[in-house]
Amino acid sequence: MSAPPDLGYFGPGSITWRIHGEPVSMVGGLRALLLQALHPDAMRKLYEVSGFQDDPWPRFQRTITYVAVVSFAPRARVDRAAAHVRGVHRRLGVTDPEQLAWVHACLVDSFLVAARAAGMRLSREDRERYVSEQVRAAELVGVPDAWIVRDLAELRGFVARLRPSLRGTAQAREAARLVIAPPLPVARRFLLPAHLAWGTVTSLAVGLLPAWARRMYRLPPLPGAGLATSTGLRALRAAVRTLPAQYREGPLYRDAKERAAIARLSA
Repeated sequence: MSAPPDLGYFGPGSITWRIHGEPVSMVGGLRALLLQALHPDAMRKLYEVSGFQDDPWPRFQRTITYVAVVSFAPRARVDRAAAHVRGVHRRLGVTDPEQLAWVHACLVDSFLVAARAAGMRLSREDRERYVSEQVRAAELVGVPDAWIVRDLAELRGFVARLRPSLRGTAQAREAARLVIAPPLPVARRFLLPAHLAWGTVTSLAVGLLPAWARRMYRLPPLPGAGLATSTGLRALRAAVRTLPAQYREGPLYRDAKERAAIARLSA
């Protein structure tokens, strides 16, 4: 008898699949990058060891792909990808536990914020489960055990604890500019539509930032921004859900769902 399909570290019943399988989760990922850039020591280190500012798009793509691999790929592939990331971190000297924990916490918080703003029905139990599930993602990328947030209270406490040390430095503002308006690798005839689409997504990500983060980026206060962002995200989610699966779902997610279907048939 053949072995059952490997459904990865989370599986079809997980909150991770529910949230990360939504195309609007990209908005949460971009919000996370904007929050991560406010850690001055992390940004200083990034500028010292990385040339991302010269060509940011490959880094965005690697980050998106890595999150998808961890979320949906078979465990052996996840383990290889995580080992590669940890190796890169060691070679570059990116080993500070607070910085690693901050990157993870921003991702977890941002995916939750984006999912709820987009209209996903997530109970308190669902949100707690998501934070708990993401402990595995933190372990894989090398966050030390003592620094991993394990529930909503710890997540909020960690962000609040770091807030006094966060800064909207010149490096953070440059990184934000590259997130909001990166050089897009598309053919000239598609450049304007691509920029318009990316501008819509990034404006929603900026709209999801907490007020204190917007102040650090010297962004003006916008009354009603939260409602406008939520309305925009829900409209975007509704529009995307009308598209065929091959356009609204990533290949790793589609492959994972196929393995899950095979697992159900063989059960």
